[in-house]
Amino acid sequence: MQGQAFQKIYTKIIKLNKATCTLKAEGIGNEELAFVDGRPAQVVKIERDEVTLQVFQGTEGIATDAEVIFTGKPPTLKVSEQLAGRFFNAYGKPIDGGPEVDGEEREIGGPSVNPVRRMQPSEYIKTGIAGIDLNNALVTGQKIPFFADPDQPYNQVMADVALRAEADKIILGGMGLSNDDYLYYKHLFDNAGALDKIVCFINTTDDPSVERLLIPDMALTTAEYFAVDKNEKVLVLLTDMTLFADALAIVSNKMDQIPSKDSMPGSLYSDLAKIYEKAVQFPAGGSITIIAVTTLSGGDITHAIPDNTGYITEGQLFLRKDTDINKVIVDPFRSLSRLKQLVIGKKSRADHPQVMNTAIRLFAEATSAKTKRDNGFDLTDYDERCIKFAYEYSEKLLAIDVNIQVDEMLDTGWNLFSRFFDKNEVGIKKEFMDKYWKADAK
Repeated sequence: MQGQAFQKIYTKIIKLNKATCTLKAEGIGNEELAFVDGRPAQVVKIERDEVTLQVFQGTEGIATDAEVIFTGKPPTLKVSEQLAGRFFNAYGKPIDGGPEVDGEEREIGGPSVNPVRRMQPSEYIKTGIAGIDLNNALVTGQKIPFFADPDQPYNQVMADVALRAEADKIILGGMGLSNDDYLYYKHLFDNAGALDKIVCFINTTDDPSVERLLIPDMALTTAEYFAVDKNEKVLVLLTDMTLFADALAIVSNKMDQIPSKDSMPGSLYSDLAKIYEKAVQFPAGGSITIIAVTTLSGGDITHAIPDNTGYITEGQLFLRKDTDINKVIVDPFRSLSRLKQLVIGKKSRADHPQVMNTAIRLFAEATSAKTKRDNGFDLTDYDERCIKFAYEYSEKLLAIDVNIQVDEMLDTGWNLFSRFFDKNEVGIKKEFMDKYWKADAK
């Protein structure tokens, strides 16, 4: 070994496998960044004087006498206002042809914010997507995933949220994106003139899958800079957390760790919690809100990844294809925002909770009516009207391509109620009926 400034250099690897290498070294820190034969690597395990490094680009072609350089610090990111409007890789290096960022160097993957510094979330984040804003309102400082089958247009929905959400900064962490998806995001943000408030960290399918493990920390370090230093309202979009977890499993398996449920590492819960718990509302006004995509394998919500996610997050948003209108909707039955009661009717119109509950009740009665019809039973006039209501409700409010403000969503709900039902069938408080009932809607 020879020393060079803060670096430590070794040239004797005692164990190599596909993703990791092990050597004897002293004074090395957990998660420290290193270079093995010039390839970026990170410390993942220290046992006495044996250090195991995860080599992000794989170990193929690396010899046992390859040079291993320890940098003396975990991976870092330079943060400044120059991050806005830029695209970076998993190491924080520009991939958009622009210059390197000048700024303060900060370690990524630090601890979550001290609970003493947290406030109860209280600000409404409007996305323009009625299936979210009307039925599952998001709140600053919340953490919530989209659960979606791989064939659902979740990247399109995330891009829509990025463009419509009322936030000061949007941080996109893309893991395992196809080149088409990457270019879709890039062109969409560019053409919308929204790049000034968006920062993107991208790992594509052409990049080593293990590099995905750096993306959430890069995105959240950026989010913390804008939320803490600049008191801004920051929305972090992470897609796809299933591919992130798969990368965890790859490293775990190659380190000969015994897998837990569904071949996932036993540390999956804490690995996911470390990311999601970065969501926070600060007393000074800054906030970090996290929306993440978790793709489901064959719709299996009991798989270890969505199962663990559900214990950590505050609800979920569920995408599904509505066969009646042939469009993707935010499913009102399987979606839930556990914090929505903090803002609906308080930061939105007072009739919001009643309109939301009534619409979902009538939608549920339409589902029962369709089951009756499919089983050969006769339908009542009320059943028929419920089915017609459900079609219009899906078309005008649940479909992900609907982009309207919250007051217009509520007015649309009232319009549908009065078109298909009598006042006594709707069951909303008289004070709201008197104010909002659309008497001429029929």
